[in-house]
Amino acid sequence: MIGRILFARALRSFADGFIAIVLPAYLLALGMGQLEVGFISTATLLGSACMTLAVGRWGHRFSIRRLLLAAALLMAATGVAFAGSSAFWPLLVVAFFGTLNPSSGDASVFMPLDHTMLATASDRTGVFARYSFLGSISGAVGALCAGLPEWLGARLPMLDALRLMFVLYAAVGVAVWLIYLRLPEAHADEHKPAVPLGPSRGIVWRLAGLFSVDSFAGGLVLNSLLALWLFERFGMSLATAGAFFFWTGLLSACSQLAAGPLARRIGMINTMVFTHIPSSLCLIGAALASSLDVTLTLLLARSLLSQMDVPARGAFVMTVVTPAERPAAASFTAVPRSLAAAISPSMTGAMFAAGAMVAPLVACGVLKIAYDLALFAAFRRVEARAALAASR
Repeated sequence: MIGRILFARALRSFADGFIAIVLPAYLLALGMGQLEVGFISTATLLGSACMTLAVGRWGHRFSIRRLLLAAALLMAATGVAFAGSSAFWPLLVVAFFGTLNPSSGDASVFMPLDHTMLATASDRTGVFARYSFLGSISGAVGALCAGLPEWLGARLPMLDALRLMFVLYAAVGVAVWLIYLRLPEAHADEHKPAVPLGPSRGIVWRLAGLFSVDSFAGGLVLNSLLALWLFERFGMSLATAGAFFFWTGLLSACSQLAAGPLARRIGMINTMVFTHIPSSLCLIGAALASSLDVTLTLLLARSLLSQMDVPARGAFVMTVVTPAERPAAASFTAVPRSLAAAISPSMTGAMFAAGAMVAPLVACGVLKIAYDLALFAAFRRVEARAALAASR
């Protein structure tokens, strides 16, 4: 079961990897501006937040397998709809109700469902690390494929080549649906609790509040917006951007393999904080650098550290709640994050349109450092108490 979840995650991340880079190029090719790119990026995250909230509130009544199958079909429909639309408003609606992910991580409705299935593993942090690793490495390969439209452009109109990438996205959705068909029929909780959250409600909402600050900051520099920034500031080509995001994804993937051993050695909270702060400093440095080489070097250094907190964060949430609360906890910590991240892309688009190209990157780094310090202060002792309670 866990193997199928990991394989499906890898396929979805491959599709997300090229879509995050192709999306702004496609919208610009349709004649839209930076502000419209920001609005559509916001719609994708806002829609994901609403669907994730629905899973957290009512998902415990249904089989996780059925929810995953429905999400995979929605992914396929999203790709087809984007490939067949050209106007802003239809694309905005599809972005809201679909599964497009303009970020480097999994911001879709799949995530809380996956986490619930993976939480049954004995080495929880290790499994979450493999989940994140496969997502990052597959996303890196997907980013490398973002250069395909330029290669196809020699044989097809560029706009048609970009549309074919969304057709490929839909095909990946069908492949994911076939994988989920082989999952066992199981419920998140066979007893179907009357309320999704019980004794852990307080800690879940505290975590959700802090995670939302981190996600708001991250939404300022989604992969799609970072690609747009590189296009506009340095004139980077689509193929070069794809190669760059391949290396950032590869570095993120490699670093996540170290998250499990590091968390076992120094703790999950320490792993999250002590790797995240240096990555934010690298982002601020990249924003202020005037040379493309220096900028890319700092962004690569950031990628080596910025995602090490992801498996530790998922494992920490699953550790501090009861098993019956896991589906709701995964959803309710994800929803505020998605809502917060949905606000910021439009702000970045507006800042870019106003000529403030550096501001979103600096703001992202500063806010993430503030989040890390607050998380450390609030939860550095909670992990030890949870481990003690589990050993009794």
